[in-house]
Amino acid sequence: MAMMRSDLGIMKILHLKKRGCFLLKLLCLVVLVLIFCEFLVYYVVIFQCHWPEVKIEAHRSSKQSSASVLKAMFLSDTHLLGEIKGHWLDKLRREWQMERAFQTALSLLEPDIVFILGDVFDEGKWSSSQAWADDVRRFQKMFRHPVRTELMVVVGNHDIGFHYEMTTYKLKRFAKVFNFTSGKLITRKGVNFVMVNSVALDGDGCAVCSRAEAKLMKLSHKLNCSQQQEQNHSNKRCSGVEQLPASEPILLQHYPLYRRSDAECTGEDSALPEEKNIPFKEKYDVLSREASQKLLWWFHPRLILSGHTHSACEVLHNGKIPEISVPSFSWRNRNNPSFIMHLVAWGKETQISLLFGLHSLVHRQQHQVPSQSMAA
Repeated sequence: MAMMRSDLGIMKILHLKKRGCFLLKLLCLVVLVLIFCEFLVYYVVIFQCHWPEVKIEAHRSSKQSSASVLKAMFLSDTHLLGEIKGHWLDKLRREWQMERAFQTALSLLEPDIVFILGDVFDEGKWSSSQAWADDVRRFQKMFRHPVRTELMVVVGNHDIGFHYEMTTYKLKRFAKVFNFTSGKLITRKGVNFVMVNSVALDGDGCAVCSRAEAKLMKLSHKLNCSQQQEQNHSNKRCSGVEQLPASEPILLQHYPLYRRSDAECTGEDSALPEEKNIPFKEKYDVLSREASQKLLWWFHPRLILSGHTHSACEVLHNGKIPEISVPSFSWRNRNNPSFIMHLVAWGKETQISLLFGLHSLVHRQQHQVPSQSMAA
């Protein structure tokens, strides 16, 4: 009898050990899956992305060519949630996703410069000073970057409000953090980027609008004069004007130029089929016809990059000027957020590569994380 009790005791201990071993293995598996899905998978997916190839002029040395190629990355509409509408769990989830995607992209792709095309924050249009400071702190943590990479930010309607909500105070608050002014020229490796406050292009003569338009007109005059001087064309109006790099600029703004809808937009991260034929409202979804023509006339840009619609689109203005709407970078706004990688070399534009690399990553996470259903 005693031996039977002893055998039963041993069997019970062995059973408990087996169960403990199984639970330990299960826990290890869960931890490994979490590490892969929440950290390593970003490297697996973004490692597949690559910069477009650049054809180097034969007479340039390899060293010269490498130094003169600008690697630029563009993303838009991060919409960091605020204290009013942002649930803490939703906020934690979305910000972790964007932070990991951004930091992994910086690590693997090593861009020279990154542009965010507006709507950095979701509640900048009405946030208090304290809430604004908290949002800025979280942004600076998420989008931290090494010294080798510059980060530039364009203002959007959720950062300072739509035109009727926009105030000088909100604009100055944004400008102080991001060193942004409408009509600001950024020149890197001979490439001109013009940053535009598209919220201020309402055309009603408001104080902020008038100042923004005046700066844009002044800059366009300088750029046009510089191009004429480069071509040895004399013009009295250009006498004494500061000479800038003569390359045609790339416009960076939040609102797209006027288009009727997204009906002609194609691609994986274009608008949903049921949304494509919804007409756009001028001064709300897109710039007005008048403001759009002004920008095209003033700058004759080689390329326009915009955000706001949360969906990708490629448009050709006046039959020759391309515009690309950059989709939202936030999983809260779409299931396949992405970004654009763009190379410019020796003043000549190269192929633009619209990346869908995060698409497969998103769908893996969508099935694994129930909180994704909280997306609006």
